[in-house]
Amino acid sequence: MANSAEPCVFCEIVKGERPAHIVLDVPDAVAFLDARPLFKGHTLLVPRTHYETLTDVPPDLLGPLFSQAQRLAAAMEPAFDAAGSFVAMNNRISQSVPHLHVHVVPRKRKDGLRGFFWPRHKYDSDAEAADHAARLADALD
Repeated sequence: MANSAEPCVFCEIVKGERPAHIVLDVPDAVAFLDARPLFKGHTLLVPRTHYETLTDVPPDLLGPLFSQAQRLAAAMEPAFDAAGSFVAMNNRISQSVPHLHVHVVPRKRKDGLRGFFWPRHKYDSDAEAADHAARLADALD
């Protein structure tokens, strides 16, 4: 859990202290419409307990949290006549509110959203890619 002197906007929403358009309210999580949506229906799913990043969340909460993300992604299609959805999460960098949140965004073909929002960087060689893969694999051990 993150310790902060600043009040957390998402904790206030979870506690009912700040208004939001709630779409899901279950024992471990709450989902509500994003106040600055990419597209109408863009929803944020947050754990009730304040965790700043994915690595802070206890493993036993991950399954239930992502089960709700899966439900939201499935519901986007009939609710908004969407062709699919975009599901994403930031950890610290670009995280506008330091409370873990999963973005679930309805998508339609040719909606203007082009993959990720940042430039792509190719590996200089297969050896460089292999080195990065090995470094990450070593860090997982």
